[in-house]
Amino acid sequence: MNDKLNVWIICGGRSAEHEVSLRSARSIAAALDRGKYDLHFVTITKDGKWVSTTALEGRMVPPLRDASPHWEGAAGVPAVSEGWGALVARISPAEPDRVAHRAQAGMVAFPVLHGPYGEDGTIQGLFEMLDIPYVGSGVLGSALAMDKAKTKEMLFHNGIPVPHWVSLGPDRDDARNRRIRDIVWTVIGYPCFVKPANLGSSIGVTKVHNCEELEEAIEVARNYDAKVLIEEGIDAREIECSVLGNGEALASLPGEVIPGREFYDYDAKYCDDATELVIPADLTAEQVKRVQHFALRAFHTLECYGMARVDFFLEKRTGRVLVNELNTIPGFTEVSMYPKLWEATGIPYPELLDRLIELALERYEEKRRLSVDRDCSRVRAFSEPIVSER
Repeated sequence: MNDKLNVWIICGGRSAEHEVSLRSARSIAAALDRGKYDLHFVTITKDGKWVSTTALEGRMVPPLRDASPHWEGAAGVPAVSEGWGALVARISPAEPDRVAHRAQAGMVAFPVLHGPYGEDGTIQGLFEMLDIPYVGSGVLGSALAMDKAKTKEMLFHNGIPVPHWVSLGPDRDDARNRRIRDIVWTVIGYPCFVKPANLGSSIGVTKVHNCEELEEAIEVARNYDAKVLIEEGIDAREIECSVLGNGEALASLPGEVIPGREFYDYDAKYCDDATELVIPADLTAEQVKRVQHFALRAFHTLECYGMARVDFFLEKRTGRVLVNELNTIPGFTEVSMYPKLWEATGIPYPELLDRLIELALERYEEKRRLSVDRDCSRVRAFSEPIVSER
């Protein structure tokens, strides 16, 4: 009898981070213990089609410098098919009474979808509707953390320090708006960063040095999202901290990113050998404690579960620690900080993946214990007339 857990790795996606997702999925697949797990793959193409495969072929993972999904239709790769149907068929047993629920059926979904349509609560809602255990944060935490402006609002109003920012809605506010120019000049300052509010991997991000560059930077960001964030540029060290857990979460040792470019853009993250990752970061014991404290506070404030990477600025002049953003599905490529930080903290990559799957099943079981039935006796008790004892 095969008692291995079926792990469905969902990757690709309708996002500019499509290629990063494929590489993350391949790294996860290589590290998962095949003695414990049977692996299945659903790759979502950039145009939203679902491809069901038993393995991630090398041709399906293009170099990060190549943004074209050239693996589609290549020899040996299945044509775009009912990948969605394959997943639903696997989780919908022919005899419903035979299987109490999905955790007992021996399966869990592992979404490795970076950016929109995967990290933003959309696929998490799909898993909830289909009653599937899944790795990572739920609908609310995923949606909040994906939107960089909402993230900053939530953290700021809960007393967690963040950089100054202003967000531009989809109503086409731009640098021609005098109010926007004045806010950037007086509150944000130059240099500043303009970025899509709902994307990662520094895609669409521009460092703006003066007012003349602002309008073009906003247009670049709007190519990826209707909502744009303008954030103050801080002369700071870039510190990252990994979080693991549900209610009782743990924070890893912090690491530092030293980009070989003007800032930590897409090429610096994935293509530039000059970028240096210092793990653990050279910090004082007090600085480590402060980073870990705010990492956990941010994680719980946004109602995250399972995992997140929290990115910080450590201002060089003042020593202030500021939370920049949270990534609820952080990168799992061979150069990604999330697993590297846990390895430095004492949790090897395969053990980390085991723990993430365990956390997914634990949270699923907790939610299964919630009642969906109406308690008529309690309703009657509350509906009885109140009689004063006086």
